[in-house]
Amino acid sequence: MKEETAVKKPLKWYDAITMNVIYLAITLRSQTLTPLIVPLLVQQFVGDASKGTSYGNMRLVSLMVALLVQALAGQLSDRSTSRFGKRRPFIAVSGILEIIAFIAIGVIAGTMEGMEGYTALFVVVILSMVSSNIGHGAAQGLIPDLVPSEQRGRYSAIKTFFELPLPLIIVAFTVSKMVSAGNLWGALIFISVVMLIAVILTMFVRETPQEGPVEPVDWESILRLVVMTLAFTGIILLVGWGVKNILPYAQSLEGNVSTIFIAVVGVVGMLIAVALGVIASVRISLGRQASERPAFTWWVVNRLAFLVGANNLASFVLYFIQERFPQYQGSEAAGPTSRLILAVGIAILVISIPAGWLTDKFGKKPLLFISGIMAAIGTLLVILTPNMTLIYVGGVLIGLASGIFFVANWALGTEIVPQKEAGRWLGISNLAGAGAGAIGGYIGGPIGDGAGFVLLMGLYGFLFLFSTLALFKIKIPNGAVAPAVNE
Repeated sequence: MKEETAVKKPLKWYDAITMNVIYLAITLRSQTLTPLIVPLLVQQFVGDASKGTSYGNMRLVSLMVALLVQALAGQLSDRSTSRFGKRRPFIAVSGILEIIAFIAIGVIAGTMEGMEGYTALFVVVILSMVSSNIGHGAAQGLIPDLVPSEQRGRYSAIKTFFELPLPLIIVAFTVSKMVSAGNLWGALIFISVVMLIAVILTMFVRETPQEGPVEPVDWESILRLVVMTLAFTGIILLVGWGVKNILPYAQSLEGNVSTIFIAVVGVVGMLIAVALGVIASVRISLGRQASERPAFTWWVVNRLAFLVGANNLASFVLYFIQERFPQYQGSEAAGPTSRLILAVGIAILVISIPAGWLTDKFGKKPLLFISGIMAAIGTLLVILTPNMTLIYVGGVLIGLASGIFFVANWALGTEIVPQKEAGRWLGISNLAGAGAGAIGGYIGGPIGDGAGFVLLMGLYGFLFLFSTLALFKIKIPNGAVAPAVNE
């Protein structure tokens, strides 16, 4: 089926920056809140015994909200006829709301305690997810809108550079030092300033306003998104309920039998949530269109399985370091956590731009296969070694794998989705982005509390391996993407 394409303005060198700089702010926000500020505040409010479960519950709800909002924002921006462009108005509103949410987190941290503080934090994190994903859902349409197919590997590499290595390095050298020193407000003000600058730069994207008439809002499609989100959430809740109820029995077993049984239960639960969650959700959200592009479903499975490992290694790494190295407790664990994040970030920085060239030259699927194997090896090194230096080496391997994965996977996705509805389809692909944290957090949190976060890290490593299996189901039909036309 041939896609409709609009005539596009010739690309300038700075377009790669203005199209992608918003991802710097989005990831700086997530890499500040997810592995550092929020887990420390959850631990402060609820204590050590239930920190993993409490954090996992927060991750599930907030990320399922993010899933719905990002998909809606992508779909609505597809139809926008604003004279400021299809995507930019959503990004501007998103940035303003995010800064308000950052301020609210600072107020909660300084004025509340106990379950009152946890409940207030829960609400504000959800609101932050809403605001962040209004912009994120719209921004994902910029490359499909404006970049020819043959250049998307390179533009995806620039996206990856802004989305991964740069914010990770910034966090390690600035934000983490503030958090370690107890300067929470300094960290929140810093990410607010970066958000503001990124939004301003994104306003220079050379979007041409979409001329009407456009297709009316598809209310059936929106209802499908709501049902999709509820179904995906229900699957995760059901699997999580099963895992939580099996855990007490597994913990009653002796020695290695208990550990092995818990590991099997955790892996099986996460795999069921990944495969069943994606297949059911894509069919609900896209209806008959899902069967027309089966490669999209398996692309999301590949993306989700990898991100369950990558995102949750970051989410729970602070608790992992506290467990593995008793000398690092409380905010003191922020230092080694940030250095591990730095190692990952430098590795991604080194590989992100070459990965774009490699993707265009050797193809997406071979590089995705390599990235899954490499990430699994890096995770194995992290959990087996008692030496922080070797843990950093493992982080480098995971970083290299992640850099390759994000470039190749996103370039593959932009070929699979219909160009005319890129925002809608790529918004739905946030089943992977949001679902990763929800599955890994809600199912993994109780496992970490009950069996240890070292075991939990091993389960995430197995998900990297599983991501490679989905590649064998991704077959792109000829002519899936029509070439863009430049003036």
